[in-house]
Amino acid sequence: MKLPKFISNNTVLKITSLNAIVISIRLVVSVFIQRMLAIAVGESGIASIGQVRNVLAMLTTTSTLGVFSGVVKYVSQFKADQPELSKLFSTVTLFTLVGSVLSSAILFFGASFFSDYLFYNQEYIYVFHLLAVIIPFIAVNRIVNGVISGLSDYKRYAKIELISYLLGAVALVYGLYNSDLKGVIIAIALTPIIQLIVLVFVFGKTLKQYVNFRTLNFSIVYKNKLLAFTLMSFISSFLINYIELDIRSLVTKEININEAGYWTAMTFISKNYMVFATGLFTLYVLPKFANITGKQEFVKEVINIYKTILPIFALGMLLVYLLRNLIIQIIYPEFTGMEPLFKWQLLGDFVRLSSVVLAHQFLAKRLVKSFVITELISLILFFVLSKIFISYYGTEGVVLAHFVRYVIYFVVVIFVIKHYYNNPTLQKE
Repeated sequence: MKLPKFISNNTVLKITSLNAIVISIRLVVSVFIQRMLAIAVGESGIASIGQVRNVLAMLTTTSTLGVFSGVVKYVSQFKADQPELSKLFSTVTLFTLVGSVLSSAILFFGASFFSDYLFYNQEYIYVFHLLAVIIPFIAVNRIVNGVISGLSDYKRYAKIELISYLLGAVALVYGLYNSDLKGVIIAIALTPIIQLIVLVFVFGKTLKQYVNFRTLNFSIVYKNKLLAFTLMSFISSFLINYIELDIRSLVTKEININEAGYWTAMTFISKNYMVFATGLFTLYVLPKFANITGKQEFVKEVINIYKTILPIFALGMLLVYLLRNLIIQIIYPEFTGMEPLFKWQLLGDFVRLSSVVLAHQFLAKRLVKSFVITELISLILFFVLSKIFISYYGTEGVVLAHFVRYVIYFVVVIFVIKHYYNNPTLQKE
């Protein structure tokens, strides 16, 4: 089927429309899965699943020492330069080996501590032992995804995303019906293996064209460049997931675990519609910004992205808000405590989308100081405001903190980018 001309002539729309098809299928499946989980394991089970997903997200950073965005940037820049790519992947291999070994050891030997810290009992030790074994698969999966994103191979990216998600959903349903919550958690932990198998099957031949495995060694030519991305990834991915874990624990202690389940369910819905933007960021925004050199070109590209995707997201989020009670009834029956959370979560996500587009300039240009400062401001605001607002507004205070945090973050990012372009000395990598 041919795409309409106005879409085929616009790369942002091509990626967005293809993502829309894939994610629409994902959403249908996700509704079915989340409803089953809500009925089978309840609010407390949803909260526990949220904890495991956050741990898994943190491991995507630690297992590779956070080099994903660096792989995207340098593959985009040097995809026609095989010697340079060999240097890059030699360093990436060493980073991944160190990250995987350290992460596996810490998880395996600290399983008892992590089970107590995150779940307040020893019943989840098996989760951390299992994840410790799976970490190498998580690492390789992350690196290959970085290559796909750097090449902006959005068609295969969409295919991999869809097949992986559907197979993961099948595994989750199987786990639920065989071992209830324990089976679900095991299925979630095994998902990276499923994803890697799909990646190798769909992208294996192309990968060999860009990664010459015979020339890889343990050279560290790209060490300093990739360490910058390690720091940025630690701040943006590891810390945000740690803070989410902590806030979920705070809601459980200050109010109850059911309220923690409501907030977790709200974040699941948020992450489902925000996936529409994730593919665009990694496949288009980051590679595009990496190759932009001037202020005018940057502003023009940002305006193009904004006018293309913001109206689509605004309409989608408005529909989600208007249909919020129906969404709760369909996906999370009996989770009526979620209803007040929609307004601030949706508003926060819209501002977040607008600000994160701009903030990808920090990753694209390896502006470590700018990235670290702005992200730390964002994370500290979220953590502190959540603690304050929970006292006054209960669980709704967390999503209110989410909104306020991103409004301030947006203003700060605009200020920092203006400062960057007004100071020519800062524009030298």
